[in-house]
Amino acid sequence: MDHSSMDDSASTCVVSMLWNWNTINSCFISSSWQIKSTSMFAGSCIGVIFLVMSLELLRRLAKEYDRHILNQYQRHVASLNTYITTQGSKNSPPADSCPPPAALPTPPFRPNLFQQMVRATLHMFQFAVAYFIMLLAMYFNGYIIISIFIGAWIGAFIFSWETVSFSGVIGIKEEATACCG
Repeated sequence: MDHSSMDDSASTCVVSMLWNWNTINSCFISSSWQIKSTSMFAGSCIGVIFLVMSLELLRRLAKEYDRHILNQYQRHVASLNTYITTQGSKNSPPADSCPPPAALPTPPFRPNLFQQMVRATLHMFQFAVAYFIMLLAMYFNGYIIISIFIGAWIGAFIFSWETVSFSGVIGIKEEATACCG
């Protein structure tokens, strides 16, 4: 015997794996994220925009961290070259025929354990946020997908605004979600 009332059936989750524009009673990710009002749906769309913006922020943070540790390494190598150059000039007799000591070639950079742990943690957060966004997109709700696009545009506008240098080589940009843009 079914003891459910009309109110229970009206509050069931509406989940469609086909393109839809559902708002009220839509559920995303779990039944606890059920949309019960228009303002709740608007809040969800705004939250999705901020979620996608956070992905762009994480991408920028990872790029800036890589730049930071590389600059740190380059400063360290430069200070070693300066030290070697000054030591070499103190120990060698003055001669006009000797060329100045050449700087050592910069060895390839490999992050230490802590730096790599930070890099891997940033990548993990990027991956988790991107996966969550993908799960939201798989509900094929037009409003949520438009919110994802808006968040990507605003996030890229804010967090990828930087100086662009031209090296003459055009390559594929590496990102956590290279398949999706």
